[in-house]
This record gives sequence, structure tokens and C-alpha cells, in this order.
Amino acid sequence: MPREPRTAPGTERKVFVKTYGCQMNVYDSQRMSDALAADGYVATETVEDADLVVLNTCHIREKAAEKVYSELGRLNALKKARAREGKQTVIGVAGCVAQAEGREIVARASAVDLVIGPQTYHRLPDAVRKALAGEKVVETDYAVEDKFERLPDPRAADVRRRGVSAFLTVQEGCDKFCTFCVVPYTRGAEVSRPVAQILAEAEKLAAAGVREITLLGQNVNAWRAAGPDGRDWGLGDLLWRLADVPGIARLRYTTSHPRDMDDDLIAAHRDLAALMPYLHLPVQAGADRILKAMNRRHTAADYLKLVERIRAARPDIALSGDFIVGFPGETDEDFEATLKIVREAGYAQAFSFKYSPRPGTPGAALDGQVEEHVKAERLDRLQALLAEQQKTFLTGLVGERIDLLLDRHGREKGQLVGRSPWLQPVIVDESLGEIGDIVPVRIVRHTGASLFGEAARDRT
Repeated sequence: MPREPRTAPGTERKVFVKTYGCQMNVYDSQRMSDALAADGYVATETVEDADLVVLNTCHIREKAAEKVYSELGRLNALKKARAREGKQTVIGVAGCVAQAEGREIVARASAVDLVIGPQTYHRLPDAVRKALAGEKVVETDYAVEDKFERLPDPRAADVRRRGVSAFLTVQEGCDKFCTFCVVPYTRGAEVSRPVAQILAEAEKLAAAGVREITLLGQNVNAWRAAGPDGRDWGLGDLLWRLADVPGIARLRYTTSHPRDMDDDLIAAHRDLAALMPYLHLPVQAGADRILKAMNRRHTAADYLKLVERIRAARPDIALSGDFIVGFPGETDEDFEATLKIVREAGYAQAFSFKYSPRPGTPGAALDGQVEEHVKAERLDRLQALLAEQQKTFLTGLVGERIDLLLDRHGREKGQLVGRSPWLQPVIVDESLGEIGDIVPVRIVRHTGASLFGEAARDRT
């Protein structure tokens, strides 16, 4: 049962949470806010008003830790200014940088009062109380207890403020140990949440007005758990069950590993109407030699055969991916193989980065580090190709009739914005419906990554 807030009405303390990085961090920030709300904290969008500031950090990209320390320098000045006004400010660092850096953060940044890793967010309220009492708190052990079981339920009002689309973490950690990646070291081994726990959270989201759920995991299609029918369930089984939750009209999931894309999940893309035709399926590189050095455990041919099977099951699926250029030892020929796999697979959108060594990962110790100017030139060429493919995909949608989930107001008066089945933002006139409606729209044009639509004749 949720605890009653510890703070009396009218004396609420304010919390500001800044989120870096992936969707899982967005979800984690929301759950931290839920835990703090049960302790009487209310969210603020203004850091200067916050009694508690939490930086939920990401360690996956270059100079992530440096960005955090730079932000902490600014927060230190804010903390001193508020102290002169007689206000106490607690500053916390959460997320993957917290897990990786631990006590070093407290040693380097005197303004930091608490450091808390991704597996211990249920302990955040207690950590804050200790910090308020003057203790420097570091909570980066992998908790034995289930953090999801101990986190309080989100309040319906808080869910409604977040909108009609929501994230729901079903799996954490990774056992793949790609040589470029810190996730196994900052998030730990793969852990799947139980079916009943996931369903209970989904039902609460639906009751609060959520219509679209995106299942999250560092390796989400590795999710496995005992089903209520006594079978071992995979992600395909879970998606079918979630589609039965009243109010949930759309389902998505991210991020996937090619090795865990099984027949049942591919069949769900073919047969389950609620599962949207969008798949984020990272390949990272196109040369088998580099894939082996990355410990991806698949070849370029394996990946392309998988894409062929998925498209045979769901011809209209939009493919998204991740790419790293300049991995140690990558030659011009290896890079050309990456361009080749992009051309053969075809992407509606993708994320691409220059390789940057992550401390503690095997890739950081490899010989053959590629010079920065070479990585930059390769990245420019790759991104130009990916942008061309994205434009082709968007152009192909012009004239198509789609069902659009309206999820927010547009930047201009009289506009609403929705999500296409393929995840692109679509801008329409507000007369088409209300936020939360799914309306038929004809795509009339696109600008950049956005689509523009007008009312189609019928309505669902």
C-alpha cells in the first residue's frame, strides 16, 4: 500500500529531476518522482525553486561524466545562493554515471549529498532523509530485494500529467557484454520482471488514461518469465497479454538484440494489431570482423536474414537502428561494409555515433584506435545516407491514410500532435479530436522529421 506523505499540506518540498540519455532513464526518473511524491515532494520545472535536485545520468556516450561534473559546478553555485537565503538544498546523482563513479563523485564534487545507482531507487526517500541530516550517502550496491516491488505505485494524477503514452520497464541489465558497452557494469545482469507485476502496472497506467505503452529493457526481447498458464513466456506472449488490458490500444518495445528476436515475437508483429509496425533493431556495424570484435555474436548475413524474415511477416514495418563508426581496427573496407548493410536493410530512422572508449570496457583497451578526423568523416557519410533513407520513408507516407494517436498540443495555437504507427510526429488541426483519441488522418506533406496530416473521411 502507498505510504501517506510525510510532509504536512502546505509545506511540500520541491524536487527537480534532470534526465540524461535513454528512455529507461526517463522511466526511472518518473519512478523516482513517484517514490519522492509518497514522501511529500512535489515536482518543479524550475531548478532554482528545488529543495532537492537529482541528476539522472547516462554513461553510454562520450564525455558523459564530464557533462555531469560541469552541471554539478553550476548546481554548487545555486546551492550556495539558496543557503544565503536560509534554504537547504540536497543534490543527488543517480543513474549510470552514479553507478560507475560511485564515491568518486562525492570526492570530486563537494556539492553532492547523495549518489544512488539504478538498482536502488526504492531507497531514495531514505537516502534523502539521511542527506538532510548531514550524511553523505552512496547507494550503489545491487539490491537483493526487488526495487519494482518496493517502489510505490504512481498516482493517477501524476500519470495523467505525463500523457497518453507511457514507458514501462519489463527488463533490466544485459548479459551480452558487447565490448563497447558499459551497461552490464552499470545496470548488472539481465533481470526480467514477473508477469503479474508488469500487468498490474499496465492496468494502473490504463486506468489513468494511458493508451500506448512502450516496453523498455536494455535488452528487452530477452525478457523471459513464468506465465500464468505454467509455460515459460517470452516477449511475444507478454505483448499478447498486454493487448487485452482495457484501454491499451497500442504497444511498442525497445531496445532489441538481433539474437533474441525469436519466432513468437516475429509472429506477434504479423498477427497482433496493437503492436505497432516499428522495430528498433541495432546492428552497430556491417563488417563481420568488427562485429566479432564488438562481441555482437551475429554476422551481417545473420542480421539481413532476420530483417528479411521480419519484413515477410510485417511488410510495412519501419526499421530503426544504432551504428558506431570508428570502432578500434575499423578500416575503410570495414566502413564500406557498414554503408552496404544500411543500403540493404533500409532504415526509416537511425542513431549513429563515433566510437568513444568507455572506461572499464574491453573496447577501450583494444589496439587500432581510429583517429578522430577519420571517425568524423565516416560519420558524416553514414548520416547523409541515413538521412536520405529517412526522407525516402517519409515521402512514401505522403498520401497515405493512417490512424493517429493524438498525444499533445502543438507549438502553434490550434495544433495537435500525434504519433504515427511508425513513431513519427504528425501535426494536425485541433478540430480533429481530443488528446487520447485515435483518429484517421491523411498525410499531406512532411518537413524534416515531422509529418502533416488532415482529416480522413472516416473516424475510428
